[in-house]
Amino acid sequence: MSAPLPLAFERPIFELEKQLADLEAQPSPSAATRESIRNIRTELTKLKREVFDKLDPWQTVQVARHDARPKALDYIELCFDEFVELHGDKSFGDDRAILTGFAKIADRKVMLIAQQKGRNLKERLEHNYGMAHPEGYRKALSKMEMAAKYNIPIVCLIDTAGAFPGIEAEERGQAYQIALNLREMSRIDVPIVCIVIGEGGSGGALGIGIGDHIAILRFAYYSVISPEGCAGILWKHAKFADKAAHALRFTSPHLKELGVVDEVIEEPLGGAHRNHRQMATFLSASINQALKELSEIPKEDLLERRYQKFRKIGVFEEGVAVESSNSPA
Repeated sequence: MSAPLPLAFERPIFELEKQLADLEAQPSPSAATRESIRNIRTELTKLKREVFDKLDPWQTVQVARHDARPKALDYIELCFDEFVELHGDKSFGDDRAILTGFAKIADRKVMLIAQQKGRNLKERLEHNYGMAHPEGYRKALSKMEMAAKYNIPIVCLIDTAGAFPGIEAEERGQAYQIALNLREMSRIDVPIVCIVIGEGGSGGALGIGIGDHIAILRFAYYSVISPEGCAGILWKHAKFADKAAHALRFTSPHLKELGVVDEVIEEPLGGAHRNHRQMATFLSASINQALKELSEIPKEDLLERRYQKFRKIGVFEEGVAVESSNSPA
């Protein structure tokens, strides 16, 4: 696969990286060349930090959608061992937008539920761009119930623009199935860890997003609607997606502040798309720590804790309304 084009704000970084690659390719570099290499490396590190520390919400969306960003299958390969995929919903079919199966992480057995987008056109068509039909959510719930039966914790990797919005999905009960998942996930009595690894769009993400520990990668986003969808409703055109992104407050710092997520997982310098292995190391550490802490909570307390967690989401102020002098007695 050819290298993806740089995002607009990444171009200065790519230019410096090209200079560095050209210098490092010289067979017998002089002392001056070696000094230039050291200087460019220092400058490159500084530039990456400056650029990615100042990303606005719309730029964060672009990073979350980056073609080179690690997808669920990348994390399955890098973070988990002995993945055994389980297929089908026992009713309609096997939705490839959601992958399910047994796996191990640090010798701990888990049930893995992961939304897979695909990287090239062939993969995207196979996985429907990560947008699941009702049978995908039915499959996910069925495997979660199996995990609960055998007392196995659940790990959900969230990465979707939203549930598939087509007529056939609605005919097969898309809204009902997502609502059912929300209810039943709230009742599953084993630890559930959910991580937004890229896009966390609407009910499509929430359909596997009810858990005891909710985490998000630093340059991912989690929202009730995509920026384009919001712009289409409020400003009647998707060209205002950047404006909607600013208004939605869906980036990781906002979500942590509002209590929507419990943890923001740092990404490698310059984003997860620049170093898959390092990102996988960060993700594995987060999952292991969350599972360790949740395993110490008694089962009878787990569901109440989960219920209270979602009841408390959001930040608001209460005050006494001031009566208008013109209001009737």
